[in-house]
Amino acid sequence: MKLDELPRLSLGFLPTPVEDLPTLGAEIGISLSVKRDDFTGFGGGGNKVRKLEYLMADAVARGVKVVITTGGHQSNHARMTAAAARKFGMKPILVLRGNKPASWQGNLLLDHILGAEVDFLDPDAYFEEINPRMQHHADAAEARGEKAYIIPLGGASALGAMGYVNAIRELSQQYSEMGRKAPDYICAPVGSGGTLAGMVVGCSMWWPETKVVGIAVTGSAVPFEERISVMANDAAELLGLDQRFTAEDIRIENDYIGPGYSIPSELGNAAILRVGRSEGVLLDPVYTGKAMAGILGLAETGKFEKGSDVLFVHCGGTPALFPFNDQLTSDVA
Repeated sequence: MKLDELPRLSLGFLPTPVEDLPTLGAEIGISLSVKRDDFTGFGGGGNKVRKLEYLMADAVARGVKVVITTGGHQSNHARMTAAAARKFGMKPILVLRGNKPASWQGNLLLDHILGAEVDFLDPDAYFEEINPRMQHHADAAEARGEKAYIIPLGGASALGAMGYVNAIRELSQQYSEMGRKAPDYICAPVGSGGTLAGMVVGCSMWWPETKVVGIAVTGSAVPFEERISVMANDAAELLGLDQRFTAEDIRIENDYIGPGYSIPSELGNAAILRVGRSEGVLLDPVYTGKAMAGILGLAETGKFEKGSDVLFVHCGGTPALFPFNDQLTSDVA
């Protein structure tokens, strides 16, 4: 298989477990399980490890000395990229949207511990500003004689998507070993789109009857359906597949973003508390809380049929809980 021919470094503690959530599932009338990609372990855990196994293999093969990436103020991807860079003797540079904080908390604290150079941009900066800033750092590194490697937002690329093509293969093997049929739906939060692109391609290979549903946690200048279908096609081409995807093949739910990216929402916060108190599973306000709010809403409105088998991909993000403690403790007397 072409997937096995692509260079890949081992970073994550894989396979991650599948955990059933029977109490919550019974409350909303579906069979609900979670793929615990918050348990990937490396660099604090999270789904970006899967992408970085392929991206860092490419960087190592190229003799890279400086790795540059971007994200939001509390980016899980940036934190894990910094950890991966250090693992392979590279310097991490993070271009983050957000003001320099008075107190470094959550992922920013971990970025500091990992020795990342952090370049803060205006919170409202767009790619027209972010991409040139990353290139500026790459050019400066090259001028010092240090080969640089830019990883796009969220590791969202055809190569990065291989991490979730492989994750679907892993899941298909786990379900087979458990004697379970493929789920009716597999759901994940959508920020940069690479995870969902990989899942779409992977499901076309191993779980063709399973519907992939993305819960948007941010807006997008280019509709997610269009962006993800392009990335999925690039990934399919990299794998030598004939399968091609259109925007109509991509299902995105946009009703759970709330006030905006990295801004906690009322529904997301409620989902965090509900899941924590019913199942002991910790979610975060930026990604997984909003995605779980989407699953709850889709089940309660009948968009997920009663009795449906739904698998939620927990992409991690626990460090991002702590900077938002005020919003999550507003009910404390």
